[in-house]
Amino acid sequence: MKNPWEEIGLEDYENHMKLDSVKQLQTLNSMMKAQFDEYPVTTAMVLGIAGGNGLEHVDCGKYSIVYGVDINEKYLDAVAARFAGMTDLGVLKLLKMDLVSEPDKLPQAELLIANLLIEYIGYDAFVKAVSTVNPRFVSCVIQINDDVCNWVSDSPYVHSFDKLEEVHHQMDEIELAEVMERVGYSLRFRLKECLPNGKALVRMDFEDGSEVVK
Repeated sequence: MKNPWEEIGLEDYENHMKLDSVKQLQTLNSMMKAQFDEYPVTTAMVLGIAGGNGLEHVDCGKYSIVYGVDINEKYLDAVAARFAGMTDLGVLKLLKMDLVSEPDKLPQAELLIANLLIEYIGYDAFVKAVSTVNPRFVSCVIQINDDVCNWVSDSPYVHSFDKLEEVHHQMDEIELAEVMERVGYSLRFRLKECLPNGKALVRMDFEDGSEVVK
């Protein structure tokens, strides 16, 4: 059975996300700039890269490799076309992967970015991916929903996301911090960005405790 994300068109996804009533594409873009700029690393990985929103903030003088991972091959094709310069330089490397069944195939990177991704693979699959990638820093953005029944914002594109109910997990900040603590990562930063529809995006950054000791 196909993952629902393999059947959602990129145009529908991006048009939904950038509506003034949703404003997640724009908010995530600015949050990703900060994620890429924050840490003294030269390699990064973006899980659930979709259409590549935020990749324009990658400093190719700083990063030697940025991996972009997604389950939808058409999304990856769009990223390759949009950021051909980065792929030509060898900085951007795209990987088609199912993170639930194939987390052990991920390469390693110093910074792991996962925005609006954990909701769709669950905590267990996420920490397996973290353990494989073995990053020093993990920066993730989760969506907080006061109305847990309506976690997809209403829009003309809302029915494109109907099947996501099959794979969606409700997020909780405390639970995520506890799960990450169990695999050796401590929370070092939190930022909440409120959205126009009553929802919020929360960025949570973690650092490998063994690196802190060093």
